[in-house]
Amino acid sequence: MVTESNAIHIRQHGSLLASIEKRALVWMAKRLPRRINSDHLTIVGFAGMLAAGLSFWLASRNRLALFGVVFALLINWLGDSLDGTLARVRNEQRPRYGYYVDHVLDMVGTFFLVGGMALSGYMNPLLALGLLAAFLLVASEEFLATHVRQVFHLSFLKFGPTELRLILSVGTLYIFCRPHVHLAGLGVFRLFDVGGTVALVGLALKLVICAIRNTHALYLAERLPRSSERNEVRLTSGSPSPARSEKSKPGGALTLCDDGSLSFR
Repeated sequence: MVTESNAIHIRQHGSLLASIEKRALVWMAKRLPRRINSDHLTIVGFAGMLAAGLSFWLASRNRLALFGVVFALLINWLGDSLDGTLARVRNEQRPRYGYYVDHVLDMVGTFFLVGGMALSGYMNPLLALGLLAAFLLVASEEFLATHVRQVFHLSFLKFGPTELRLILSVGTLYIFCRPHVHLAGLGVFRLFDVGGTVALVGLALKLVICAIRNTHALYLAERLPRSSERNEVRLTSGSPSPARSEKSKPGGALTLCDDGSLSFR
């Protein structure tokens, strides 16, 4: 588990390759020229995601474009993973700016990537649409959880963005030779349809588990008062103030005179 903190939240990364990836990124960040900053790397990562989507679309005309997908995913990994590391190594962190810009570009980039897959002919467009919707739901839940709990999780069940890029790259190289797979007893399906279905189930599982876990944690942190506590508060707030005695009324007090009459002074 790789844990890092900044001014707004804690980042937890527990994927299979997190530790190795972290050491490699720090090694590269220390050797980058000073003229290259984290903003440049963010743009590179975003351009890589756009190029991957474009290459998928071009693969519908020429399957050689699938090699462009793999190269574009590598460029996306380099920029998207290295920008934050560079900022931390140089102590130039901008937590709110980086968090917002990075994830807005991730959402737009994912839209183009999945859109390219839908237009590639290697995946059912409706399945691609469902995959995009599931991804956006999971991302929304994670952003909300980060806001209320100040912990940002970059992985689930040992899988993070880097592992997903590797799986997608291997699958892309595989469909260059064999775009279809045979599932015993079920028939022949497009590889990306099978993979997309598995990814859809995984995203749904993450959404349900994380939503239940975060709801339970927040409920324990902000419990409703018990009935006895509510009654005590009600009695305290609704109890009448003690009545004033005659001598405490403003303006004076009743006095018994020598002749037996009452006088108010």
